[in-house]
Amino acid sequence: MWCQLGSAFRMMLYLTVLTGLFYPGLVTAVCQLLFRWQANGSLVEAEGSVVGSALIGQNFQRPEYFHSRPSAAGNDGYDASASNASNYGPTNHKLIRRVEASVEEFHRENPEFAGIIPSDLLTTSGSGLAPHISPASAEAQAARVAKARGVSLRQVEQIIAAHTEGRTLGLLGEPRINVLLLNLALDRSLPKHQ
Repeated sequence: MWCQLGSAFRMMLYLTVLTGLFYPGLVTAVCQLLFRWQANGSLVEAEGSVVGSALIGQNFQRPEYFHSRPSAAGNDGYDASASNASNYGPTNHKLIRRVEASVEEFHRENPEFAGIIPSDLLTTSGSGLAPHISPASAEAQAARVAKARGVSLRQVEQIIAAHTEGRTLGLLGEPRINVLLLNLALDRSLPKHQ
């Protein structure tokens, strides 16, 4: 019996060192060497300070910025420590009321827009922290952003086009725009006129 316990203890110690120290250390070293930006959280800096992560959506409310998708993460949304979806089904009255409120808010903020509101401006993502919107969502907000910044709609549309990401590997997903990176580009290229 003591022989078996000794063998089990040695095996546990060996696997602890292998899977708990060596393997994570190796993966961390390789990631830091080859994928430093991603391994460190894809942090985005502006003017020398970190303003967010390219992987986590943020709540932009001011009219001169593009707004992100609604968020169900945390009590006030966009809480990275409480990432989740609302899990409401399509017939749930809470979801219907929330979407109706989002429609009213969108029309109040974007009175110039007369088309169909893109669904990603009305629905939350699975994580509640999606950092991207569709190009149609950006176009729907472009007139408001241009007016708030005192620039032409064409200038804003050019920045939207420059920041539209295609499908991953040319076939996965849909074209998308990272809202944080788009808003930072606006601040660099088209600062708000006072």
